[in-house]
Amino acid sequence: MKKCIVISTPGAQFSALAMKEDLKESIKKVADLGFDAVELAVRDPRMIDVDEIKSLLQQYHLTVPAIGTGQAYGEEGLSFTDPDPGIRRKAVQRIKDQMNLAMDIEGSQVIIGLIRGTVKSGMDKDNAEKYFIKSIVECLEYKPGVTLTLEPINRYETNLYNDTRSAMEVIDKIDRSNLKMLADTFHMNIEERDIIESILHAKGYISHVHFADSNRWAPGCGHIDFSEILDALEEIGYQGAVSAEILPKPTPEECLKLTMAYYQKLGL
Repeated sequence: MKKCIVISTPGAQFSALAMKEDLKESIKKVADLGFDAVELAVRDPRMIDVDEIKSLLQQYHLTVPAIGTGQAYGEEGLSFTDPDPGIRRKAVQRIKDQMNLAMDIEGSQVIIGLIRGTVKSGMDKDNAEKYFIKSIVECLEYKPGVTLTLEPINRYETNLYNDTRSAMEVIDKIDRSNLKMLADTFHMNIEERDIIESILHAKGYISHVHFADSNRWAPGCGHIDFSEILDALEEIGYQGAVSAEILPKPTPEECLKLTMAYYQKLGL
């Protein structure tokens, strides 16, 4: 499995990002510490210099297994379930733009996190799910060669697809080969009865993994047993990246070092 960490393009408001200032410097620091890959959190791919990013990745021998998209929800309010059809159209177009970026970077999957939206007060849940399915299917059909990865997110951030069971159900309902699931240990620690059991049950669904401890610090700084999780991932044949989506605590530089030290302790 590849040792990976999430970094962002500058200006992100989302807190669980190890590095989010100077992208060039962030990539260099990640490479210098020995990471194999970076997950890029990008609000709007039309606002970045793709050629520069590709050059940096090549220079530092890093791959990008996934692209995070949640900033479009957090900072612009775009989502697949918004009652306003105009906002839903903008959300769909944003994910299409992210899919174009994934093709440019070669092989990246696009994460469907908070941009999937939520069931707003007074809104019917069935209608919200219909909006979600219609929107994501349009994206899935736009570029069948790009995988969209649905992330179960805890109840305090959304009320739609909080656990692996509900995510697997909607993935089965949509039934597209380029729709998979992201397993995030921080959210699983809140929502899953048994993290290991949930991972084993999700064999064949999981295409990307986020590591963050119970306090959302670097793995090893809370109470989650990551060695057991790693064993479960190996048991289901997972061979993708293990990507740390963590708070920059105690400092951005220290959280990078803590993550790498723990990855090495796990034998990654």
